[in-house]
Amino acid sequence: MQVPFNKPLVLGTEAENISKVLESGKLAGNGGFTSDCHEVFKRELGFKSAFLTTSCTSALELSALLLQIVPGDEVIVPSYAFVTTANAFASRGAKIVFCDSRADHPNIDENAIEQLITPKTKAIVALHYGGVPCQMEAILKVAKKHSIKVVEDNAQGIGSTINGLKAGGIGDFGAISFHETKNVHCGEGGAFMVNNPEFVDRAAVIWEMGTNRAEYRKGNVPSYGWVDIGSSFYPSELNAAFLATQLEQLGLVNERRLKLWQTYYEELSILRDLGSFSLPEIPQGVEHNAHTFFLITKSNKERTQLIDHLSKNGISASFHFQSLHKSSYFIDKHDGRGLPNADRFCSCLVRLPLYHTLSTDKQKHVISLVRSFYEK
Repeated sequence: MQVPFNKPLVLGTEAENISKVLESGKLAGNGGFTSDCHEVFKRELGFKSAFLTTSCTSALELSALLLQIVPGDEVIVPSYAFVTTANAFASRGAKIVFCDSRADHPNIDENAIEQLITPKTKAIVALHYGGVPCQMEAILKVAKKHSIKVVEDNAQGIGSTINGLKAGGIGDFGAISFHETKNVHCGEGGAFMVNNPEFVDRAAVIWEMGTNRAEYRKGNVPSYGWVDIGSSFYPSELNAAFLATQLEQLGLVNERRLKLWQTYYEELSILRDLGSFSLPEIPQGVEHNAHTFFLITKSNKERTQLIDHLSKNGISASFHFQSLHKSSYFIDKHDGRGLPNADRFCSCLVRLPLYHTLSTDKQKHVISLVRSFYEK
């Protein structure tokens, strides 16, 4: 039995929307389906101001532009993260200051942030790993104390909440990914949330390639022109049309994934209790979207052996991020601090298959093979 790590979600209604775009003859971005996506962000997810983007990376780059990051500014970023989480700010000249993960979860250690703050610190980036929100209340408290902005890298967490607040809509800015590996997607895409009203108007200008086109569309100016820096951030209507139909089903998609996640958790808890490995810890007040199910092995060697065992039996499992502070690009720029939790997740975290159409039989097969590895 072959079980892939992921299958991009296809609900069966995407083609109808795409046909409508083709029939309209208007394929460029920022059209009707883009507006539909924006409405879902506001109506269903409660985001105050949202902009569809070409990727989560471009959304993070938008935040860097709005924060006016310049060489010499410092940005605190979790080391256990995808490279673009840091690159969005490093590409503007920022000095990246890496923070360790929590001991019990790959998320940034909220208690380690304040000691990294200097007069040059411009922002804190909180990545919600696996769709589990960071401890935002503590992070915002530190940020407010030092007058620092907070950017949520919510690439994996659409629909997740903490204390009733939607991930991505809590900090000053939020970024979401709609890459094909995410719960809902459009192949490649993203969204940018502006939660701080101070930045809403300028965000619209930057998103519109540095023009005041939005004001022109509203009839507030007779013509539009170049008024600020900006870039082409929005995707085509084909992407927006594909995404729109999936966004409408987000609740059902996340519900299905949560059932699969919970089955993994319940069935593997026996081995966890025996000390075979660690399982994800979900903080109180968090409702996650089951983007990822992972376990933490005792060593890198054990992880390699487990992945090989699963692979030989048709199961595709995967490790995840590398510690960015040890990357070939950054290692000579790091200040030498040890970040042991990030390194442990880098070496020992393994993700099991989890996707919308994963059948009961295939999930049981994965679970039985994990058990056979540890019970031999």
